[in-house]
Amino acid sequence: MGWAQVSAQELLAGRYRLSEVVHRETNRVSWSGEDTATGCPCLVTAVELPQDRTGGTARRAAARVLRTGAAVAALCPGRTAQVVDAVVADGSLWTVTDWAGGAPLGDLLDRHGTFGPVRAARVGLELLSVLEAAHGRGITHGELSPGQVFVREDGSVVVTGFGLAGTTLAPRLAAPAYASPEQARDERIGPAADLWTLGALLYTMVEGHPPFRDRGRPEATLRGVDRLPLRTPVRAGPLTRAVQGLLRKDSRERLSRPVVRAALVRVLAEDPEAGVYEVSRPPRSGGAYSGARSPGHGWGRRGAVAGTALALVTVTAAALAAAQGWSGGDGGPATDAGRRPSAPATPPADEAPSPPPASSSPTASSPPSSSPTASASASAPTASASAPGAPGGSAAPSRPGDGVPAGFRRYDAPEGFSVALPGAWRRLDTSRVPGGAYRVVFGAAGDPRTLAVTRSSRVGADPVAVWREDVEPGLARRAGYRRIGEIRATTYRGREAADMEWVVRADGARVRTFGRGYLLGGGRGFSLRWSTPAGDYDDRGNERALAAFLATFREEQG
Repeated sequence: MGWAQVSAQELLAGRYRLSEVVHRETNRVSWSGEDTATGCPCLVTAVELPQDRTGGTARRAAARVLRTGAAVAALCPGRTAQVVDAVVADGSLWTVTDWAGGAPLGDLLDRHGTFGPVRAARVGLELLSVLEAAHGRGITHGELSPGQVFVREDGSVVVTGFGLAGTTLAPRLAAPAYASPEQARDERIGPAADLWTLGALLYTMVEGHPPFRDRGRPEATLRGVDRLPLRTPVRAGPLTRAVQGLLRKDSRERLSRPVVRAALVRVLAEDPEAGVYEVSRPPRSGGAYSGARSPGHGWGRRGAVAGTALALVTVTAAALAAAQGWSGGDGGPATDAGRRPSAPATPPADEAPSPPPASSSPTASSPPSSSPTASASASAPTASASAPGAPGGSAAPSRPGDGVPAGFRRYDAPEGFSVALPGAWRRLDTSRVPGGAYRVVFGAAGDPRTLAVTRSSRVGADPVAVWREDVEPGLARRAGYRRIGEIRATTYRGREAADMEWVVRADGARVRTFGRGYLLGGGRGFSLRWSTPAGDYDDRGNERALAAFLATFREEQG
């Protein structure tokens, strides 16, 4: 193979030094490396080109990778690896990107075995948000595989390989076991091909092998993908129907993105055994180049659901509060700001069969803690009460099939939004400003946790910038403020969103907040902000509560 001719002592293109192999799969090898011109770490990936495609076609392929990589990086900052160079050498196309951080999904599976359904759903949601952003701009990945997905310690993913599909006349350059049937038939591909591969990745995560095995020769593997029936998954549990729906041979019959999102969020929000499965926890340091840890550390079971829920909820509240000048504190009602959405939530009810109720707006929720107060609030449905001077609302106990977890009841606010709340929770505070903007804070007596829902009528056009430029400066003036990780752009129910997470000190205690904000258009937006004592943030009950808030929040229409 072409890449075998490049040794660790040589410099690729006279500039990039290869260190060690990070991941290897059919026709693709990735190395950790160093850009000797800048001293920065990088990821170098080689894909062997067909023997008759190393001239002008190869040069055009390199240009396409650079162009597409830049376009996707602008759409998903921090979620795709920035392409810094593309080189044709020794019969291979070498792509150099910023170091992705974390570990390749394929390497994690090789080292630690299969994932549980919850952990697989978490990774699937992260992937879906990246694909949704790319598909919205007419970009299909077409080469997605376990070697192109890097999982960070906090459970977020970085996707590489955009721009490779279509660079030559080959149906697929690498990892043929993850090709879609239309690729196997050498037909024109679109977003449905990426959804097939998402299904194949979910299948691999829970089953330990791809749905169609690699047969040694690409053409033989592609024939199997096209012609052989799917082996029914046996370990997928609640993911089974979603996986089978994504792996339908006819691209027109595959599940749509909203339906897939609803199914994945349901696994996180409604599985009573969610806490049993391992999921990644948010990193404490937010380091850019941290690797994925083994079970018992970064992949501990308690952090898994929390990571996904946080990604879904945090951004909305912060963006709204910032845009309206509500810079409150993080120590109680009406004091937290959220960050941008990092993962998509469930689609509207008319987009999927029996999905959990969800809204297009960001939500911020506070999962129940392990304290007696929290346990009581999560177990006994009661009618909600309004705080003095605040508008009321209606509450109804959860009913089988309505998507509201046991121990919660749906609260319909007179402002036009609804969300599932723990049984004893009620409105604690309501703030309004001219122009239709408002903020409603929910909680319970004796419970330090709060959920703030904010609607803004003057939010900016970039949800990440709202958190960074409008919200964070006010937070930075608070005692003990520290942002956790990066502000992450994402999509929420098909809308632009961003998530942010931070810690402040209030009344001598450390309070941790997750915020998600998303845009409705026309200067309008929603945010959800979930705040809890920092020491209880990763509590299993809190994680499940946050997931429920994100999955059940519905926004007003219009």
